[in-house]
Amino acid sequence: MVRIIYHREKCIGCNGCVEAAPERWRISKRDGRCVLIDGKGKKGIYQALVSDDEYEANRRAATNCPSRIIKVERVP
Repeated sequence: MVRIIYHREKCIGCNGCVEAAPERWRISKRDGRCVLIDGKGKKGIYQALVSDDEYEANRRAATNCPSRIIKVERVP
């Protein structure tokens, strides 16, 4: 499994994560920030557990993020 951690309040809406992993990210029409699809949020920090086949795309999403607010890690 792979855990994605995302600090939405610090998002600048650059769209880099959406370009890298469009099946997991989208831009909110409400405020222009990115949304972690199926992410569960608490106090502005969203997390999602996804399958291993999404690891590489979401690592690219984290690398593309100029704010460095996306963390992707493998979970045993």
